[in-house]
Amino acid sequence: MRNQPKYNFIKNTIYALKGLKDILKHESSFKIELIICLTLVPFILFIDIALVDKLLLFMTMMGVLIAETINSAIERVVDLVTLEHNEMAGRAKDVGSTIVFLSIGLSVVVWGTILIKNFC
Repeated sequence: MRNQPKYNFIKNTIYALKGLKDILKHESSFKIELIICLTLVPFILFIDIALVDKLLLFMTMMGVLIAETINSAIERVVDLVTLEHNEMAGRAKDVGSTIVFLSIGLSVVVWGTILIKNFC
């Protein structure tokens, strides 16, 4: 049986915000991607495209932030296990980087497709 406390919305929200604060403090890639997202949100709100397209643009941006968060979690767990060079640890970190790479690629394709469809 897992040693896990009962679900508590307030405590879980506090833990999530604590994690967000930590990633903002320690992860430069996340900060860069967040700045890009915050810059593009007004663009999404004010361009004249269908709501579904706006949602797709927003979701792909959020996907990049989510992927970066997952990558950071993987890197921290690997570093917790070993700080020495280890092939499997490196491979785990590489997979985390691939998650971010794929999410950025998806975002570029979706943004490009929607913007070309609506403005060219």
